[in-house]
Amino acid sequence: MAREHTSTSPLQTEDAAGWTTIIRPRNPWFHLNLRELWQYRDLVLLFVRRDFVAQYKQTILGPTWFFLQPLFTTVVFTVIFGRIAKIPTDGIPAFLFYLSGIVCWGYFSACLVETSDTFAKNANIFGKVYFPRLVVPLSIVISSLGKFLIQFTLFLGFLFYFLVSGAAIMPTLWVGLLPLFLAQMAMLGLGCGILVSSLTTKYRDLSLAVTFGVQLWMFATPVVYPLSQVPDRYKAIYTLNPMVAIVEGFRVAVLGTGSLDLQCVVQSWTVTLLLLVCGMVLFCRIEKTFMDTV
Repeated sequence: MAREHTSTSPLQTEDAAGWTTIIRPRNPWFHLNLRELWQYRDLVLLFVRRDFVAQYKQTILGPTWFFLQPLFTTVVFTVIFGRIAKIPTDGIPAFLFYLSGIVCWGYFSACLVETSDTFAKNANIFGKVYFPRLVVPLSIVISSLGKFLIQFTLFLGFLFYFLVSGAAIMPTLWVGLLPLFLAQMAMLGLGCGILVSSLTTKYRDLSLAVTFGVQLWMFATPVVYPLSQVPDRYKAIYTLNPMVAIVEGFRVAVLGTGSLDLQCVVQSWTVTLLLLVCGMVLFCRIEKTFMDTV
């Protein structure tokens, strides 16, 4: 009686072995594996700790700078724009008006500037070991969130003081949307940052223009002046800036004063999502070949 011969293909053998990691070819156009990002969550936390500790290591005041930076900037803005230029603040105490704008803008600008050199700054790490490259900008967004929460606590302290003093301010039901505004700032900063980071692998001058461009962007946002001071004929173009709705919405929520409509919010989210998607697509394409150009 002939012995029956059976054979097992390599694929069947691998399936039986139960591999935990399977390497597959990636889509040449776009690839975003959120499950893989979750698997590297411990690495994200390590980068968050690195960013937080390294920034103020060997400094005299340490994390106290989280409070001093927005506080000093607010004092300067209050004197220059409030007392000297006499720019109106829609009845809001000038100090609170400028502090609210600075806290919002500080988080967005930190996400944008610090993620804009992801490839150039981490080229040595990227060239030695594999991990999802999106881990680095994502950790920057999270570590910047910690700084924002510290500065927001400072803002709440002054808000409570002015409320007790009888200032004409009152938080509204929009307060419930603050996490949404915060998420939008994170998405916008991440999208713009990785978009610039991807382009700087080929065009290095962009890295020199980022800080200057962010400063100009701030003056195109109602940080030092309210939206009500923008002439009506320019508002259609002005509100295409996604940070306009975020800053105004933040003030409406916590201070009870501001001019914001649904169209402005929809435009803001549309531009934010467009920039985020464009940044993700370009980032995923560049990460496969950036070592040849950096």
